[in-house]
Amino acid sequence: MRLLKSAMLAANALGMVFMAMAPLTNAGAQSPDQAPAQGQAQPSDQGQGRHGGRSRPQLKLAWAPQPAELTPYIAPNRPWWKLADILKSHTGQQSWTQEISLSRDFHGQYIQMAPGQKTKTQFYADDRVFWIVQAGQVRFTIEGQEPFVASKGFLVQVPERVPYSLKTVGDGPALFFQVTPAGEQPSYPLTETPTPVKGWKYIEAAYAGEGHYDRGPGPIVNRPYIDFNKEIVQDGKRIGVFVQDDHTYATIIRGPAPTTPPKPTELGHFHENFPEIWFVLEGQMELQVEGEPVMIASQGDILQATAERWHRLTSYGPGMSTRIPIIPRAGNLHYVQPPAGDHE
Repeated sequence: MRLLKSAMLAANALGMVFMAMAPLTNAGAQSPDQAPAQGQAQPSDQGQGRHGGRSRPQLKLAWAPQPAELTPYIAPNRPWWKLADILKSHTGQQSWTQEISLSRDFHGQYIQMAPGQKTKTQFYADDRVFWIVQAGQVRFTIEGQEPFVASKGFLVQVPERVPYSLKTVGDGPALFFQVTPAGEQPSYPLTETPTPVKGWKYIEAAYAGEGHYDRGPGPIVNRPYIDFNKEIVQDGKRIGVFVQDDHTYATIIRGPAPTTPPKPTELGHFHENFPEIWFVLEGQMELQVEGEPVMIASQGDILQATAERWHRLTSYGPGMSTRIPIIPRAGNLHYVQPPAGDHE
């Protein structure tokens, strides 16, 4: 009888997980954590997982480790960066950089470049770098690609060891969120003079090989850019994965708010050993993080849940909402709430 009861509980829990997963599944997707079909409801990020709706994983119960005290937010990390507050803090400045997030894996910065400002040509040795353009126009020059101009809503990425540069074009400044590998300084071709960094020196060295753009397991993966407003909002394309490799994973998750809002007792999920960060690309998002007040973020805001804290992110308000979750691996484990009842 006890075995039968345990089996029934596990089956019930599996059903709960897939009720959460179903709205976040893209019918055309072949990779994990794919975004849903456009316009499909999605209550929270709880449904993101290793299998992405391809098959039903067997739910297992385990003792999951959590620290005795909540993992703290260490500056510059915080649960919620409001774009309005960031802009206010840099009033009157044409060019500025605001540190947003720093983890073992990623360094996130909001950067504004004045009209005509240009970066040096550079590259990163072993990791991709990517951007979400918030305002203005910026021309990307990437080795092996035709230069292109990105405006609000563009998602841009450059593979490892591929030189690139940015330049603001147009009359106004360009504003974008940039994600680079944590703890790694950029490299420069010999035609550039490296920007000095305290505690570092640059020496002449030889190397071979470079990263590349490709078609991964999903519909469209690792391409130079995605014009979100045209391709997804206007044309209705189904694009889920934006960046995917062995160290970086960023997806596009879009949909309306759920008909029935989640209850506070629905905690969502938590991850071991890494935080999750989201860029609100469209609309509004509601974030519930263990130990923090509920947050209602708007377009351009950035949210974060530290490692091992329960969190649930939900589309909020009228119309469509879109977030870009950023994590260090695609096949990450989501610990979810076990079924209610006796676990004997």
